Amino acid sequence: MAHPLFWPGQYYFYPIGNTSAVSLTRDLPPEAPADILLLGCGDARNILYTIFCEPKHFGRKLDFTCCDFDPAVLARNVLLFTMVADGESYLTIWNIFYHFKIDRHSHDVLVKQCKKLVAMSDTIQHWKSSPYAPFLKMCTDYTLAELRRHWGLYADMHELPQKRVDSVREAFDKQSRASRENITLIFSTSRSCGPLSTQGISVVSDQFMNYWKTGVTFTDQADIADANILNPTFAYSLGGEGYHVHYGTDPLISFHLAALLGNGGGSASVPDAVACAKSQFKMWCLAFRSSVASTSHLCIRCIVGEATVVCRTLHAHSLTGTLNVNLPIAPWKGEVLRLGADEYQRGIAPVTFNVIDTSNLDDHIALLNVLVTSIPLLSSEPASVLYAESLLFNSENPTKEFTDRLHADLTTMSLLLGLSPVDYLSGFTTRSNTHEVLTFRALKKKISVGQFHQVTTWKSPPSGDPIASRCAQQILPPVFDSRQLGTLFYDIYESLFGQEDAMTFFEVNRHNIQKAIGTSNLIHYIRESFVLFLAFVKDRLDVAEEMWCDVMDRFLALRDTRAKVPLSMDLLHQHDLCAQLYRHSVYTISPYRANPPKIGRFATWEAVPHLVRIILTVPREKLAVLEIPDGIQVGTPLLQGEVFSTMVTADFQHYFSSVDVAFGRAILVGSEANPRVVFEEDTKGWDGDSSLIASFTVPTRVLTDFVSPTNVNVALGIKSTPATLVSLSSKLGTKIILHSAKLMDDSHVYLIPEQPLPRRKARTSFAKQEQAGTDTFVCQIGESGAPIVELDEQCELVASLTSRIPITDEASQAYFGSGTMPRIAQISSSVLRLTLGGRIQDVAFPFPIIGSANKLRLARKSLYIEVAVPISRALKADGMKFNHFPVIDTGHSSLNPWSIHRINLSHLPILDLNAKNVSAWLNLHAASMFSTREQTLLKKREADALAYVKDTINTIICRFSGTQGTPRRQIFALLDKSRNHIDTILFIDNLRFDLASHTVVCDGYVLPLTPELMDKIREPFAKLGPATNREMSHVGVYDGELQAWKRLLPALVERCRSSWAHGDKCEYLAKGTIPLTDDMDTYLDPLCSCGRGKGVEGMRKVGLWKPFAPHVTRIAVSPLFAVSYLETVARHPDAHKCCVCRGRGKPKMHMCSSCKKVRYCSRECQKKDWNDHKPRCKAPSKLQ
Repeated sequence: MAHPLFWPGQYYFYPIGNTSAVSLTRDLPPEAPADILLLGCGDARNILYTIFCEPKHFGRKLDFTCCDFDPAVLARNVLLFTMVADGESYLTIWNIFYHFKIDRHSHDVLVKQCKKLVAMSDTIQHWKSSPYAPFLKMCTDYTLAELRRHWGLYADMHELPQKRVDSVREAFDKQSRASRENITLIFSTSRSCGPLSTQGISVVSDQFMNYWKTGVTFTDQADIADANILNPTFAYSLGGEGYHVHYGTDPLISFHLAALLGNGGGSASVPDAVACAKSQFKMWCLAFRSSVASTSHLCIRCIVGEATVVCRTLHAHSLTGTLNVNLPIAPWKGEVLRLGADEYQRGIAPVTFNVIDTSNLDDHIALLNVLVTSIPLLSSEPASVLYAESLLFNSENPTKEFTDRLHADLTTMSLLLGLSPVDYLSGFTTRSNTHEVLTFRALKKKISVGQFHQVTTWKSPPSGDPIASRCAQQILPPVFDSRQLGTLFYDIYESLFGQEDAMTFFEVNRHNIQKAIGTSNLIHYIRESFVLFLAFVKDRLDVAEEMWCDVMDRFLALRDTRAKVPLSMDLLHQHDLCAQLYRHSVYTISPYRANPPKIGRFATWEAVPHLVRIILTVPREKLAVLEIPDGIQVGTPLLQGEVFSTMVTADFQHYFSSVDVAFGRAILVGSEANPRVVFEEDTKGWDGDSSLIASFTVPTRVLTDFVSPTNVNVALGIKSTPATLVSLSSKLGTKIILHSAKLMDDSHVYLIPEQPLPRRKARTSFAKQEQAGTDTFVCQIGESGAPIVELDEQCELVASLTSRIPITDEASQAYFGSGTMPRIAQISSSVLRLTLGGRIQDVAFPFPIIGSANKLRLARKSLYIEVAVPISRALKADGMKFNHFPVIDTGHSSLNPWSIHRINLSHLPILDLNAKNVSAWLNLHAASMFSTREQTLLKKREADALAYVKDTINTIICRFSGTQGTPRRQIFALLDKSRNHIDTILFIDNLRFDLASHTVVCDGYVLPLTPELMDKIREPFAKLGPATNREMSHVGVYDGELQAWKRLLPALVERCRSSWAHGDKCEYLAKGTIPLTDDMDTYLDPLCSCGRGKGVEGMRKVGLWKPFAPHVTRIAVSPLFAVSYLETVARHPDAHKCCVCRGRGKPKMHMCSSCKKVRYCSRECQKKDWNDHKPRCKAPSKLQ
């Protein structure tokens, strides 16, 4: 895997999820079949909750592919699924899945089920004949074998010698004490209480203490006493036999406790909290059982493997059909991932997905690694979505840390990746994390806050534009200037690896050096990680080879400038980088173009390749230095391969960070001319006594060209970091080498050929969708070229996007030749409309734009028009402000809100407004949707449609709930202050908890008033006068707000559509626009008629409302929360970098006096760059 190899240290087993359950289909149209990939899937909560949330009206296919590198996680999940399918009592299943200790009956059920599963899983074919095979699939033979092994361990654990059972019990008792020591309040579980997290801290903390003290969620002493058998499903994991369960494990984290607290006056007892969780678990199990028993298409696929390995294997299969790319399934494993032929060669199992959930892998392998490996698996459907989340943070301000995790500007990186966070573009989110923000702010100065939950929803930017989404296939990948792109790559590279050098490390961390040293082993990127990023960008942007060579030449030139310091880390990793560039067919440096010599170990080889794999046998005893007698390892140092000279005078040392290790033995086969090695893995792993076999790839010339092969050693070493130098240099010396051997030692060092990995480029554009009605994308002048990206002078931020339109249409040529001036206007977030005489051309960009700042370049002789525009995002002009709330036609009469998640209102609990203390938390929660900037805007009454809409939503929630001392109201008329006119009425039936999104939602109905409708309802409408809380409340709306509401209403309708579908006569589809109108003067209905009068039982229960039931449409109104990481920070002058060496000023930066586009740190760098810069050093051509 392209990730550092850590010495494993203390292994933590996560048998239970550490965040509350979410619906994985919350951003898909209800008609769309769901192919869902769960990377680092964890327990079954999200699958169960997703099935529970599904609208029964549609019965779509749900196909989950569940990946986890710990087979125990999947073994437990399958055990749960099969018991639920078999109709086992949910209380018994609860005990088995969540309790550390279980009673005799639960244990008997567990053993019986495990033996049943073992009996039908000896082969894949046998499993396929089992009653579970229709909905439970195994993606690899290894997966089934590992799950079967665990089921056998569960069944047999209490038949083990008493000494081993006692050892497990002692390990649990030790962990139980550790989890309860020095802990008084549990904040991780309290986030399951959402907006009532502060009120819930006490009860969840008490429950946590009880759980870890007793091993159960029971509070009755008799039940606790009966549960005296250790639960075997917690005793086995990748950590081996024992208790490796993470100290923060808590069953209640997986569930939603907001309704319990909100309807209970803000307090609850431990038994209440447990009963609430069990009730939800019961409903989830019933939904799952119903789904399995019905004709619905439910499929859950299991695959044991590390997430990036699974992604790379699935992607390779999608491109080449291969089942195996020779990647170990996980670190410290020798087994390679091989997909099952029956499911994958026959095209049954999906290899692209319209939902990818990456759990909190960001915390474990870093965001860029997650995105680079998972995005290629994302389907090209317009509704496709990728979820990423994190729990941990390292900086002083976790609300801003997210943007640093990409190591480049978020807009720039979005153009490279092809995806962007939705809230980054829209400027709001309907998922609340304000309880996280408030908790952090309240506690950061009092205690150490270890977690901050951040969830991001990633989509393709054009998919959020109703027009661009229709022509996404025609939007070519953006084109970057080769010099700018190479510079950008270097800056990303420097951000990833700059702190490897001691001087840089201590300079950057001088204000917090102790913490920096303690966390200096928390590294997630190696050179291969960066090479995979380059490969991804090259493929996605479809860069021509000649241009790519220019990009890489620029990148390597900058890197070489900074890598000239002797023994700098970058110099020591130079051959590591070059080898991976060649291995992944990204770039070939000059020395790789000549054949290596046949000398040393290669003298007898038939052909000497450019790369070889070194296989080194490390005796078991050499690992003891990293262990102390009680078995706890010394931290988590990073391992690396090394090649160095035994000669004291030779300056020859090279590091290779892509290392595979496993316990077992390497066996040399083949011949001297064509050597091969097979590996026999010791299945006992750490519990065995086999040697450790390490392998890594090196350039052949490193072993032949610099030092005589007889003077070369190869080694397994430890990466030098401040932390490892402090803890290990006294044991291993300053070079920190675990074991080395001479290159010529053919009994301990094997060399085998390593060929470049086959690569085939994937398509990057959207699949063309069938569209009904009017085609709104117009192309009458000529085909637009690929958009050209211009970065700013620092090659960090996007300065503009430029699209060239060659004029090929004869009529357009005539207009243009006669001097007609083109006119241009922005018609959607990322589309401009160019008008030339009587001809029209729509120009689509891959990202939202500021069309009002466009600049035209006219080439009347060459017959083309160029249009350049700045790029937009939230808080900037134009862009998504054209419609913050787009509803996208995804094809086949299926519509989907882009920036607002879906909910199933019937599954959301109602807030009891008569409960105690509702105002204490609800007012604060509703008000928390505003950012400081928006609060200022509202105070000054400065025009901002989104802020005004938020203010109106806040007013509706407060007046409906009566939490601000006024009588409750249920009918709201949106009063346009500028015209003193009302054309929209909202009826609010209930306020519900949107549990998974930690917020509330108004369950209501909208009545758009048109002249035709008023003629029909004039009499009942006149009765909507004073009548207790049925009185209509007028809510004033201001500049541009009513127009925003007309755009918002279709999304509020669509998000809760669960019992009806858009028909062939849908007005949206016929007209090709959503909403049907946002014009303030037309008095037309902005909504289609498909949902009118459907699912409106709540209207019929109220006498005054009943006459309106046939005319209203159900909606779900919820707060629109500010995005915590969005505030703009201006670049500090000291942050400018030299365009030659990327260094800082000496002592200050100098800008080129002519073009004023580049800066230099010194005259020397300016002179060095002049030959390259001279052709570029000119003022931009005149724009019209």
